[in-house]
Amino acid sequence: MSEELEKENNIGKVEPIDITSEMQESYLDYAMSVIVSRALPDVRDGLKPVHRRILYAMWQMGLKSGGKFRKSATVVGEVLGKYHPHGDMAVYDSMVRMAQDFSLRYPLVHGQGNFGCFTKDTKVKLVDGRSLSFGELIKETKKGKENFTYTFNNKTKRVEIAEIKEPRLTKKQTGLVQVTLDSGEKIRCTPNHRFMLRDGSYKEAQNLCKNESLMPHKDNHKVVSVKKLKKREDVYDLTIDETHNFLLDAGVFVHNSIDGDSAAAHRYTEAKMSGIAEELLYDIERETIDFAPNYDATQKEPRVMPAKIPNLLLNGSMGIAVGMATNIPPHNLTEICDAVIHLIDNPDCTIDDLMEFVKGPDFPTGGIIFDKNAIKQAYATGRGGIVMQAKTDIIEEKGKFKIIVKEIPYQVNKSTLIEKIADLVQNKKIEGIRDLRDESSKEGIRIVIELKKDAYPKKVLNRLFVLTSLQDTFHVNTLALVDNGTQPKILTLKNILEEYLKHRLEVVRRRGEYDLARAKERAHILEGLKIAILKIDRIIATIKKSKDKDEARVNLIQKFKLTEIQSVAILEMRLQQLANMERLRVEQELKEKKALIKELEALLASKKEMQKIIKNEVKEIKEKYGDERRTKVVAHGVKEFKPEDLVPNEPTIIMITRDGYIKRIPPDTFKIQGRGGKGVMGLTTKEEDIVNELFTTMTHNDLFFFTSRGRVFQLKTYDVPPASRTAKGQALVNFLQLGSNEKVSAVLSYDDISEQKYLVMATKKGSIKKVDKEEFANVRRSGLIAIGLHDDDYLEWVKPSSGNDDIIIVTANGQAIKFQEKGVRAMGRTAAGVHAIRLKKDDYVVGMDVVDTKLIGKNMLELVVIMENGHGKKTTLKSYKTQGRGGSGIKTAKITDKTGKIIRGFITNIEDDRDMVIISTKGQVIRMSFKSVPSLGRATQGVRLMRFKDIKDRVASVTLI
Repeated sequence: MSEELEKENNIGKVEPIDITSEMQESYLDYAMSVIVSRALPDVRDGLKPVHRRILYAMWQMGLKSGGKFRKSATVVGEVLGKYHPHGDMAVYDSMVRMAQDFSLRYPLVHGQGNFGCFTKDTKVKLVDGRSLSFGELIKETKKGKENFTYTFNNKTKRVEIAEIKEPRLTKKQTGLVQVTLDSGEKIRCTPNHRFMLRDGSYKEAQNLCKNESLMPHKDNHKVVSVKKLKKREDVYDLTIDETHNFLLDAGVFVHNSIDGDSAAAHRYTEAKMSGIAEELLYDIERETIDFAPNYDATQKEPRVMPAKIPNLLLNGSMGIAVGMATNIPPHNLTEICDAVIHLIDNPDCTIDDLMEFVKGPDFPTGGIIFDKNAIKQAYATGRGGIVMQAKTDIIEEKGKFKIIVKEIPYQVNKSTLIEKIADLVQNKKIEGIRDLRDESSKEGIRIVIELKKDAYPKKVLNRLFVLTSLQDTFHVNTLALVDNGTQPKILTLKNILEEYLKHRLEVVRRRGEYDLARAKERAHILEGLKIAILKIDRIIATIKKSKDKDEARVNLIQKFKLTEIQSVAILEMRLQQLANMERLRVEQELKEKKALIKELEALLASKKEMQKIIKNEVKEIKEKYGDERRTKVVAHGVKEFKPEDLVPNEPTIIMITRDGYIKRIPPDTFKIQGRGGKGVMGLTTKEEDIVNELFTTMTHNDLFFFTSRGRVFQLKTYDVPPASRTAKGQALVNFLQLGSNEKVSAVLSYDDISEQKYLVMATKKGSIKKVDKEEFANVRRSGLIAIGLHDDDYLEWVKPSSGNDDIIIVTANGQAIKFQEKGVRAMGRTAAGVHAIRLKKDDYVVGMDVVDTKLIGKNMLELVVIMENGHGKKTTLKSYKTQGRGGSGIKTAKITDKTGKIIRGFITNIEDDRDMVIISTKGQVIRMSFKSVPSLGRATQGVRLMRFKDIKDRVASVTLI
């Protein structure tokens, strides 16, 4: 009485508690609820509660693999009503994933039904006057833009405005039909997508008839034809609230998917269990596992499945709990079954032993995984990263290359991947891609990436691996619930297999106990029936004399020494059955039951016998469901390709214009012509731009760019984009951090300087400087100072030297000076240099070269001068005496109005069999045999080497290739 009084007094009483303690307790309760009851799988059956409930509900509904499909909504309702009191979409989404063959290696649910609507290019009519495709709608929605379309209200019979919600991909690679209207419009959609008819009703696309009138926005629209298409594509849909229809750009109204899920609404789809899912519930009716009350204690649900298959490893799992997450990859059933058998036979085996059977994860999407050491770490510790890569082929057709993507990494969305590649190409982060197509079909993934003619396939592919999810990492975290689903724990590969075997031993034991109990019950009844047969007449007489069933039962027990169970069994038999019972049949069955009892008792007494049964069952599973591995395992890690590994080392021509454009072209771009020819167009320059540099190098070489302001930058030759003969090229500022009014004036490749000691630099005003090449061993991205310059001077030439060479300087007005390199001492990078030649007021340096003195003595070298009006000549270098540095030099050419000033002077060897390429300021190019240029005296004006199409054109640059 006092307790009841105390309770009444406490009603409505508020007691203060410590908020810290309450938060800790409540949060801990919530966290454990999420961990145990929602996010993490049980190690024994590999299922989370929602998946277990879905399968059990389908089992109870009789939706076996050999039976009929049922509406997904029916299954969802069964799960919600009896076992899982959460959102219907949460249940449906879970069931959809269980049916996806790209999510689960061995799907547990078979699904069918309407999973999509229109192709990506189908356009929707918007209120603002635009017509956007589903792809464009998705992009705008992601950016936060709201769009509105027209919808037909069947209640008011009026066209209204409605907001477009959740434009989305609904199903990949599905079958299509094409509906053609009398307006000529063609609509591609799933066969069972519904079109609104003129009377406001709906009809599936596949059932539309010729001349059937559809609900139009304006005028009238009739169906001309409905054709089934061979090509399969991804399909898309959107949501319109309330009216559930929208206007296509084709001018007709169509139904939409009401729900915003990625698959179709559950009332449109159907499902049943897959064959392998039934193995998870096999023997569930034989008391092999524990049941618990459901959320309202009106039903019983399994705590765990009997799990004849090691599902956690077969299908993996992923989930985010509170403060922890799991990410377990799927595996190949054949390999896992072999590992289970090996573990039974060798309980002390190591991870290395198990990896003889389990090569690594086996993803449903195939692909390639790398590095056995990384895989071993994941299996040995429960954590690690496994690199996944798409399977690709490089195909050459008609001189052009294609990259074919055949399989993509696990959990990579194909449409998102293609969009990413397209964005990278559009933003010029990947060069060399000409076209991108999705040719995937029911046969599998096929993404075609067509490359430009001059692109290097391996380089492009490596760039794709780096910048897209064609290469990804699966972060393994094998966290699962152990200790009867109560404790989260990181597990190794061996731990998971041991837990599975431990569970299967328990299932086999309980199944044996169940069968033993049933066998003993039946044997006991058969013992009674045997007595009844021997004394059948007395038994019948006793029953007849008894007043009722209870008296008959008691009389049988007392007179014939039967037990309660035996007497009840006899009484429940019809008299005819009792009289006609065959003694031999009963005795035979009793004998069989006794043998079974003995067998089961022996089984339960021996762990080895139970393991033998498990082995046989695993072998049966392997035989029934085993298949080939889909994912290729590469023993080594992903090779970190250097660009040099992906680009062939081959000769190439570099062109640089005065206004700072650069391009790379093959050396065979220009054909040899006779001296005095007109040539061909070598590039398209901007108005008044001229070619400043033209030289040959190898694609793997480092290029050193010296600028007019005395700085130096470094760049790989292959980083210069290849271009066609007439292309303008790309601005150097895209590659080098050039300042305003700063231009590249000299370029050297590594081959030019590798065997030399110094770099000799000359300026337009006649200064010269020598620097040790090691000063440029590490050129920063932002560049280095190469020479100090006066404000009105510019660095124009840089040449490698040995330290014992001669230097020759040529000026525009036809002067030249040759002096010893020893007359120029080595200086630091920032020094300004010394005078090389004394110049007249209107004169300036047009060429500097470094020559080997030994070759001069052998009369092997010639000085070549090219004049601006297309004249040129060669003169033996023996004609030039050695002078002191700083003199005014001697005449090297006769300069007239006909020849124009010298634009270039350089040294060549008389045995040089290269060709000479001359480029004009307007992009005209001629290539000729260098030996066709005549050798003349110093004071001559030379001969015409090039004729111009434009009389105002002039020579801009010359090189030997």
